[in-house]
Amino acid sequence: MTAPIANRTKAQFNGFQAPRWAEPVVMEMGCPGRRGVVFDDAPAPDLPKGAMRKTAPALPELTEHDALRHYLHLSQMTLGMMGVSLFGTCTMKYNPRIGERAAMEHLADLHPLQHPDTLQGVLELYDNFSDFLCEVSGMDQFVFQAGGGADAAYTHACVTRAYHASRGELEQRDQIITTIQTHPCSPATANTAGFEVITLSLEEGGYPSLEQLKSVIGPRTAALMVNNPDDMGIYNPDIKEWVRLVKEAGGLCFYDHANFNGVMTRLRARELGFDACMYMLHKTFGAPKGGGGPAVGAYGCAEHLVPFLPSPLVVKDGNRYTLDDDRPHSIGRVREFWGNAPQVLKAYAWARAMGAEGLRTAADVSVLANNYMDKRLSEVKGVSRSNPDVTAPRMEMTRHSVEQVTKDTGCTIVDISNRMTDFGIDALWLSHEPWLVAEPFTPEAGELWSREDIDYWIDVMEHVIHEAYETPDVVKTAPHNAPIHQIKGADMADPAQWATTWRAYTRKHAKRLAAE
Repeated sequence: MTAPIANRTKAQFNGFQAPRWAEPVVMEMGCPGRRGVVFDDAPAPDLPKGAMRKTAPALPELTEHDALRHYLHLSQMTLGMMGVSLFGTCTMKYNPRIGERAAMEHLADLHPLQHPDTLQGVLELYDNFSDFLCEVSGMDQFVFQAGGGADAAYTHACVTRAYHASRGELEQRDQIITTIQTHPCSPATANTAGFEVITLSLEEGGYPSLEQLKSVIGPRTAALMVNNPDDMGIYNPDIKEWVRLVKEAGGLCFYDHANFNGVMTRLRARELGFDACMYMLHKTFGAPKGGGGPAVGAYGCAEHLVPFLPSPLVVKDGNRYTLDDDRPHSIGRVREFWGNAPQVLKAYAWARAMGAEGLRTAADVSVLANNYMDKRLSEVKGVSRSNPDVTAPRMEMTRHSVEQVTKDTGCTIVDISNRMTDFGIDALWLSHEPWLVAEPFTPEAGELWSREDIDYWIDVMEHVIHEAYETPDVVKTAPHNAPIHQIKGADMADPAQWATTWRAYTRKHAKRLAAE
């Protein structure tokens, strides 16, 4: 048992201090003439006049040592924000080093424009991982071209469009059904693909009723796009009937498996009747997330949708693998080449290392950890959870709220999150929009974080809420121990202030820079 918050000493919480350097941006460093490496004079390149620069590029002039020290300082400050990260709906899993090593050793010297005969190992990897995910989901084919979960949802919206067009029903079937708790990428991509979006509201039990679903199904229904369980940790037990009703009406059914961690090996999308599903390799299968960078949305479907999959498709022909681009019904490319090969390799290595038994254990631990957190958080002053009438255990995450704390103290969930970073806790995940729960936060421990990590995370939250009641200004002005103190949000929303490039910065702030 952990000690009650009242018995904690100040030192137990105030030992954290993130590295902090008064580091300018690299463009503000150096002096004219400084160099890291000096090259011999080279002849002018033979380029057309229009391609030649009229002025030298704006580059910092530094020694190699200056450059290394600068980026070392930045990395130290970044690592200062890598504490306990229970970032719900994103699943901060550990990315094994063996995956990084394998990608560097086996993919670094390859290029996707090589002839397929010279890429047999990579193509075999894609085919094998497709087979693995087909076994997990019950689908018949997976592709890895999509650049993340939203891209995979868009892939399905495009496949839906092509499928109904092939049957002469696209003009009629112009509606896609989602729920208010479906990840926003589903309605957004459905709308982008030209469909009208029908959004169902939550009812008793934490999900829309069958009656509400039946009221919107009809000859205009093109597809159902849902995630289950949702981000509140609630599983819709009527999902099989939902799928049956939509398919009976002629629509397709897409399963957003972003929250797959709690149900791995416990269900298969195809056995529930779904026509297609997607997994985020950077979320479920131990590949790096990259902060919106090297993501992969693995999109899989049943046989009747395979003709519409993005091209090219990896195909096994005897003992050889080819890239099939001769697919007249394909929706074409949704991203360059055939997906992010290093991510696929890392996810495949993780999945093979885990095996079926490991996946099941990970799912069990995820659900157990979440319900342990739920129990402890229910004892923290001012914390409540979504759908309090639902007493059944939640899945791998639960949506909580500090609305009462905000009413009592004026400290918002953002203030609390900022203050928690002062104790080595990464900033919280709040909620997708729209906020169905006031002042929300959605932690997810998954199978990675230990009980000690979880206890520390909750202890810090309890400590910060205690501060909110006793010394609210300390919370409202946080962070205090982070590399960068609180940023003025108003400036971030002002186009006259922010700049994403050095050129834009110098243009917008030329007068002040000249004065300095």
